[in-house]
Amino acid sequence: MSEIPGDLKFLKSHEWVRVSDDGKTVTVGISDHAQGALGDLVYVELPEVGSSVTAGAGVAVVESVKAASDIYAPISGEVAAVNEALSDKPETINEDAFGDGWIFKLTIADKSELDQLLTPDEYQELIENEDH
Repeated sequence: MSEIPGDLKFLKSHEWVRVSDDGKTVTVGISDHAQGALGDLVYVELPEVGSSVTAGAGVAVVESVKAASDIYAPISGEVAAVNEALSDKPETINEDAFGDGWIFKLTIADKSELDQLLTPDEYQELIENEDH
């Protein structure tokens, strides 16, 4: 298992969130654990830039040779950017889940929603308990 970066927060559904330096946007992807469980990704359905999303709502979809999985919004906000490179190369998520494999960026509507997310240690505990 790869190291979990300390600057991230997580949903129980395995999405990760990285808050930008200016604190106005977040970058969202799926964890290394999640991409490993899904297997080789073959397609990513990206959200539309400018669309409003609500925390917990399905925003994007990743498909692997095994299954399709919804990607949920960790917080409410507006889609500010999507990782267009994933349209041609969805396996980037498999190769670099916490870096180049990001899926979309959101403009933060309510910063307090970030407090509801798991810390890296809490997420580590979650996946360890899932594996047993």
